Amino acid sequence: MTIAPTLDSLIEKNPNLRGGRPIIAGTGTTVRAIVGLYKLGLVAEEIATQLPHLELAQIYAALTYYHLNADEVEADIEADSEENLQSTANTSD
Repeated sequence: MTIAPTLDSLIEKNPNLRGGRPIIAGTGTTVRAIVGLYKLGLVAEEIATQLPHLELAQIYAALTYYHLNADEVEADIEADSEENLQSTANTSD
């Protein structure tokens, strides 16, 4: 009997990898990297051509994770936005 992968097995969060950001298991690819391409208008199949080391199921898992945890992912993206980084740099001067 073959055990089918689940969303939990396709996405992992490890504080020692990528700052604890959710990544596609077995890769260094973050969910937010997939979301970035998605927000540029690419669909999962197009993302797969941009990131050929990923399977389509992994990309859909990342998008599913994003839609289930949009506030978390968006907050992470916002925290690293150029505007926030510049604001932080100016504050520390």
